[in-house]
Amino acid sequence: MNCFHVFGLPAATPVFWNLASILFSIAAVWKYFKNPATSLAVGVLVGGVLQFLIQVPLLVQKGMKFDFGISFAHPGIRNVARLMIPRLFGIGVAQINLLVDTRFATASMMPKGSLTALYYSDRVMELVLGGYAIAVATAILPMMSHQAAASDFSGLKKTLAFSVRLVAFITIPAMLGLMILREPIIRVLFQHGAFIAESTRLTARALLYYAIALPGLATVKLVVPAFYSTKDTKTPVIVAAISMLLNVALNIVFLEFFFKRVQNGGPALATALACYFDFFALILIFRLRYGPMGIREILKSFSKIFLCSAIMGVACWLGGHYTEFTIHSRFLVQLLTFISLIAGATVLYLALAWVFRCSEIEEIYGIATRRQRGGEAYVE
Repeated sequence: MNCFHVFGLPAATPVFWNLASILFSIAAVWKYFKNPATSLAVGVLVGGVLQFLIQVPLLVQKGMKFDFGISFAHPGIRNVARLMIPRLFGIGVAQINLLVDTRFATASMMPKGSLTALYYSDRVMELVLGGYAIAVATAILPMMSHQAAASDFSGLKKTLAFSVRLVAFITIPAMLGLMILREPIIRVLFQHGAFIAESTRLTARALLYYAIALPGLATVKLVVPAFYSTKDTKTPVIVAAISMLLNVALNIVFLEFFFKRVQNGGPALATALACYFDFFALILIFRLRYGPMGIREILKSFSKIFLCSAIMGVACWLGGHYTEFTIHSRFLVQLLTFISLIAGATVLYLALAWVFRCSEIEEIYGIATRRQRGGEAYVE
């Protein structure tokens, strides 16, 4: 579907998976199944089937014919298998990283609830990451694949550089916003019922360090598809494996030597620093292989984005301080104050970007208003 530049429907398929999971969770509560675990498992199965079937009609309209059969001799099958094997190891590395963070979050020195705090803070960061960076990465992969297949590496580098600037325009102010407004964010989203003020402090501390990783992690999500587009699935996995070892080492250092300083935020900070190693290593390797990719232009954009974000960050801090968010006990007052802070910060940042002539704001507006297909809207 992505190869046909169709992104909306594939991106919406997890909704059907979630709906099936919710429906069968209700069935478990109402005891339509003897075993609740069976009900949840059936929900996952039904949701997975729906994710596929919902896309079949449009695939048929695009001219795809489903001739079912098994043929391991087909060159396409062999090529996919060859490219897939390193990715399997890459998925394993991600799971090991998760296991490492879990182990350190449950160390005896950690405050009670550190693992839950790590999970919730990661969910908040992933909300920003998944809502924008992963969407851009999904959209540019088919484009970069076509450019790599045509040996248009100049166009591929322009697409990648454009995407990096575009994602930085969103994730850098988002990083500062998450860091400065971390407690109001956690309080509004989660501080209800058994989730008390101490839980908010633990989760906000983890979010502070996870937020640092946001621009780096978002850029990695763009650079890795650039390697995939050239049919190189090994390099990202090798770099990720080294990053995993660095994550383990940093977790040990933060737990043994800097625990009083970072406390339950140690695993999040280790993940953030390892992520930036991943980012810089991949960018350097890509630069060495394919030549200059407009780093000077990217840094120029970054400087303007950082300036606008810093001014916005000061305004966020002043807004949080003078609205005295923490003294409000009623949820509705907290929610309205929080929405006002976020809306005000967004308007201010966009206004500053316009004043300082950040090219990204014009490019985003251009993409939103043009209906061009192909790569033109991304590389202009």
